[in-house]
Amino acid sequence: MIRHLIDLFDLQAETTIELIDRALELKRLDRQGHRPPYLEGRTLGMIFEKPSLRTRVSFEAAIAQLGGNAIFLNGKDVGMGVRESISDFARVISQYVDALAVRTFDHGTIEALAQYATIPVINALSDLSHPCQALADMLTIKEIRGHLDGLKLVFVGDGNNVARSLALASAMVGIHFVLASPEGYEFPPDFRARFERQFAGTPLAVDHDPHRALIDADVVYTDVWASMGQEHEAEIRQAAFAPFQVNQSLLSRARANAIFLHCLPAKREEEVTAEVLDGSQSEIILQAANRLHLQKALLIWLLTDHWPEFPGHLVGNQLQSQSSN
Repeated sequence: MIRHLIDLFDLQAETTIELIDRALELKRLDRQGHRPPYLEGRTLGMIFEKPSLRTRVSFEAAIAQLGGNAIFLNGKDVGMGVRESISDFARVISQYVDALAVRTFDHGTIEALAQYATIPVINALSDLSHPCQALADMLTIKEIRGHLDGLKLVFVGDGNNVARSLALASAMVGIHFVLASPEGYEFPPDFRARFERQFAGTPLAVDHDPHRALIDADVVYTDVWASMGQEHEAEIRQAAFAPFQVNQSLLSRARANAIFLHCLPAKREEEVTAEVLDGSQSEIILQAANRLHLQKALLIWLLTDHWPEFPGHLVGNQLQSQSSN
């Protein structure tokens, strides 16, 4: 059965935790100088309609370090849904590559690709979610703190694709998630309704006072105020989010050992000050680096039936199956 990673709503909590743990194992191997070719001969196709640094390079490096290779295609050049239908494109590209990572504006494009493709499809970012980023963020937090359950993560910003995926990942690993957002920029009703159905009893907390929200926070996270495609709202958003800038004064409301995260790229002196971004509590470089290791685990999970036996640590468990989209 084909596995996909379209949205974290579709991922089981046990799989999420296992991906994080296997990524830690792969990172341990890498630090020891071991890069076993677990995916030798496999090819990852990459269709990107949006600019990218971390996502593109981390995926290309991940498949290469696993013994495979990547083929990058610019979305405009491919003309998916323009030159030919998405269904035709999905069926054809499935004949050439073993998995497909897609970075697009419209989440529906990824859903349609998964419907018609006969290979795994990975959401490398859409307007609704950013699952690879959130999973790598959980990896970063666990690497630093040693555990996830019981921690408090505050996302300072709007209920965007990154915040949605973080809220879902947090619910699956036992992190208390809080969105610190101006009024009118909370999670959309359809997302909240689906979250509450799937995670009954788990609060989806929103606080319009960032200073109150950060009390006892273990992790403070922010993102740009206007994402790609929202540039026309930049001036309005700057006025609304100015009181939510993560500066040293705001960060001091969190725990003394709280870590600061940002998915990058950042607009310095807007959503976050340089003092915080470059400060001792910032873990943004480790966070970016961990995209590589999480995506290595993800590719193995998508393209194999069993976890390999990692040197020095036997992990021969049967991979948990997941229904295809």
